Amino acid sequence: MRNGITGGVLLVIVLVLLIAGYGSLFQVLQTQQALIVRLGKPVDVVTKPGLHVKLPIVDSVITIDRRILDLEAQPQELIASDQKRLVVDAFARYRISDVLKYYQTLGSIDSAKSQLNNLMSSALRRVLGEATFLEVVKERRAQLMARIREQLDRDAEPYGISVVDVRIRRADLPEANSQAVYQRMQTERQREAAGYRAQGQQEGQQIRAKADRDVTVLIAEATSTAEKTRGEGDATRNSIFADAFNRDKDFFAFYRSMQAYENAFQHNDTRMLLKPDSDFFRFFVAPDGKIPAAPGAPAQTQGAR
Repeated sequence: MRNGITGGVLLVIVLVLLIAGYGSLFQVLQTQQALIVRLGKPVDVVTKPGLHVKLPIVDSVITIDRRILDLEAQPQELIASDQKRLVVDAFARYRISDVLKYYQTLGSIDSAKSQLNNLMSSALRRVLGEATFLEVVKERRAQLMARIREQLDRDAEPYGISVVDVRIRRADLPEANSQAVYQRMQTERQREAAGYRAQGQQEGQQIRAKADRDVTVLIAEATSTAEKTRGEGDATRNSIFADAFNRDKDFFAFYRSMQAYENAFQHNDTRMLLKPDSDFFRFFVAPDGKIPAAPGAPAQTQGAR
């Protein structure tokens, strides 16, 4: 009986020791850091990964991510220094650098995100409120993001948070203003396009008029040159004919008669009513073209008609 009671007590003691030993060990991962809290009061910060020991029951362990975390801020509307309204969509990257401050001031990731959202909104308004619309959108965007990061890091330092980076994803006019700007830009572009078209049409008409004038001048000059050349050719031809006629009048008469025969008999149905002894057929009557004289009259040679 005593042996059974003793065995039961020993078993209970062993179980208690096992539970106490298990409860006194905790693990910290490579991506974590831990805060040991004893009866609600933080007593130690563990940053080295591996197995660690704590007091069972009285100590609790809070693990916190040591990696870089993301903060997605809600798009907000603010006013630039040139009184233009902007809708800014930004995000930040941060890490928990001081676990003790973080636990004492915030206590949870949700509280940290809420507080960082407020700080980031304040930093955006403070920095971008001193810049113009063009500086935010294009000219000094990188410098402004760097200033916002410095401002947010300075504001978040009392909470044990270190801000790594701040980026402006989008900075644009509100929807109503954007539509008005787009319509104004569209109207301006249409007006410029109409001006370019009118200028192009005017230049086109000038080019066409100049081309028509040049064509008229060229045609007139070409016609004048052609008439002049044709006149010179006719004069040369007449001179050649006159010279040939003066050199051999009989041959020239024969040649002109042959041309007349060719033109007269070039059709198959040519019909003529002429006297056989007419002047047109004188070379048919005599090879030398001399028509025999009538009895008692001298023979004569008549020129071609």
